[in-house]
Amino acid sequence: MEILSDPHAWISLLTLTVLEIVLGIDNLIFIAVLVDRLPAHQQDAGRRIGISLALVTRLMLLMALSWIIGLTEPVFEAFGHAISWRDAILIGGGLFLLTKATREIHDRIEGEEEGAGKVRQAAFVMVILQIGALDVIFSLDSVITAVGMVNDIIIMASAIILAMAVMLLASAMVTDFISRHPTVKILAFSFLLLIGTTLVADGLGFHIPKGYIYAAMAFSAFVEMLNTFVRGRKKVAAG
Repeated sequence: MEILSDPHAWISLLTLTVLEIVLGIDNLIFIAVLVDRLPAHQQDAGRRIGISLALVTRLMLLMALSWIIGLTEPVFEAFGHAISWRDAILIGGGLFLLTKATREIHDRIEGEEEGAGKVRQAAFVMVILQIGALDVIFSLDSVITAVGMVNDIIIMASAIILAMAVMLLASAMVTDFISRHPTVKILAFSFLLLIGTTLVADGLGFHIPKGYIYAAMAFSAFVEMLNTFVRGRKKVAAG
């Protein structure tokens, strides 16, 4: 009850919720592009399970604060840089994203050139396993950010739950938009390449401010929206 009557607590909750939503953008894009590989009747279930796993992962990591803090302690050195378990996880996740995005772009482009028709659909269990594994990577930064900003675990948990609720509401629109526009799919995979590179760089000690990354992504998305609008106008004029 003391928290509910404290205006500073509400300000902290609002600030952290907005930040968690922003940090969840890359997680949402990854879920959207993977769910798009599923058969149409499984996509809604895949999307809901993926975001639910992201929420559960974040809350479990939040409950293990001492373990999270321990992950930031250096355990070995590589190329003159101290590597912690967090760094190793980020590097592994970044390399996975780079590999995944590169293969997906290859399948989309080469498949079309070879006249393969449809890109092969993915197995439901495999998609969920991949989403669950990457949720851990994305959740680490999210929870560490929450711990660094707020001291009250109730506020941290509430902000994470609210952010995941917003992601759940936006996920259907994002997935549908990506699914209906082939060029947006390639753009989304390019975003994953950018995110993967950022994770590897962060793990190696080269921190790239997230603001630059999201600004580049927003600009690219804006340009693609203009291209989509122009193509739509041309189709209407031709029809």
